[in-house]
Amino acid sequence: MFRKMVNASVRLVQRYLPEPFIFALLLTFISFAVAMPVCRQTPLEVLTNWGNGVWGLLAFSMQMALVLVCGSTLADAPAIKKGLNKLASMPKRPVGAIALVSLVSALACWINWGFGLIIGVVFAKSIARKMRGVDYRLLIASAYSGFVVWHGGISGSIPLALATPGDALATVTMGVVTEPIAISNTILSLYNLAISAIVIISLVMVNSLMHPKGKGVVEVDPRLLEEEEDERSFKPSTPAEKAENSMVISIIISLMGFAFLIMKLFVRGESLDLNSVIMLFLFLGIVFHKTPIAYVKSLNKAAVGSAGILLQFPFYAGIMGIMTGTSAEGISLAGEISHLCVSVSNEHTFPLLTFLSAGLVNIFIPSGGGQWAVQGPIMMPAGAALGVSPAITGMAIAWGDAWTNLIQPFWAIPALAIAKLGARDIMGYCLINLLISGIIICLGFLLWAL
Repeated sequence: MFRKMVNASVRLVQRYLPEPFIFALLLTFISFAVAMPVCRQTPLEVLTNWGNGVWGLLAFSMQMALVLVCGSTLADAPAIKKGLNKLASMPKRPVGAIALVSLVSALACWINWGFGLIIGVVFAKSIARKMRGVDYRLLIASAYSGFVVWHGGISGSIPLALATPGDALATVTMGVVTEPIAISNTILSLYNLAISAIVIISLVMVNSLMHPKGKGVVEVDPRLLEEEEDERSFKPSTPAEKAENSMVISIIISLMGFAFLIMKLFVRGESLDLNSVIMLFLFLGIVFHKTPIAYVKSLNKAAVGSAGILLQFPFYAGIMGIMTGTSAEGISLAGEISHLCVSVSNEHTFPLLTFLSAGLVNIFIPSGGGQWAVQGPIMMPAGAALGVSPAITGMAIAWGDAWTNLIQPFWAIPALAIAKLGARDIMGYCLINLLISGIIICLGFLLWAL
């Protein structure tokens, strides 16, 4: 029965899920068409909201491109590849490989989503190079599936926003939360840790059970794993060539980068944010490639994979503009979805319905910060009026934002670029993960609200 459900999910996605860019365009058309009657906006008003939003993710687009490029370049360093190949030798059977990739990816994403997104896929590719008989599509899907736990982890942007003092906290919660909520009540609460642990265990088990048998296995195309030979015999002769191949230059600039990170994280006590992860990838990559020119050559290869980010993110920013753009009466499409959830809730079902509405909104606004800005002012006061703890409401939004990432190609773009696969190759398996994890999270919030 389970095998039939998996096969049906894979066939469904293969047949109906378009290329991620087309998916973004279809979401644009849907949000455009729905916003007019729901928000009572004219086509010109919706068009204006869309156009004003198109460039709203420029900074984030650059961050995501750098996560992909710097992470891939670090993984391409000879010493890192050697270490990953040793770890990739641990599993002896395809099912064990799927389980290990699922566990590594989920734990890494729980620690930091940017780190986990890259490490999981790079590790999966290392296993694909070592092991025959493992389904490459499921291997990459398993590496991406761990992304569902990131908002419940220590890099979750919404719980961290709730823990950050300042006027912004009171503004986004409409005055419901004026003092920071410690992460001991959100990320490190017993219920959240339990939900995270059960979801991670379920991912390992479900992904392992989904591995096809016999002729159903789709092994990796060897061309996807081809690598260029290192140029070891080159002897620099001119001053320019000596500078390009100078390990001293690489060491000095990397020490500067590491010194700043140490000062930021351990002296000033700031959190490991996305910029810090990028900086860590960057300078570790320079160190492990040894010379500046070796790093540049590797980065040039990796930069090709960022094309999907550069193309698609402006369109998702435009969708966010439509979803958050308000009419003359102050009505927004994302706000109406949230209000619908509130209207059918009570104190026991509110966290569950908040989670589900956040999952729906995330399809159109696949950004934790953007979603928090839209849903926070609506859901936080509504939860408080029903007597629901702000910590629970905030985590319900956070988990909903992460949950539907499993079927939203927006976040899969960097992973797919590294793996050299398309969204259709992995989303059938991710759909099964969406259903299983959704049941677990729903039950978790029903119990949390008691």
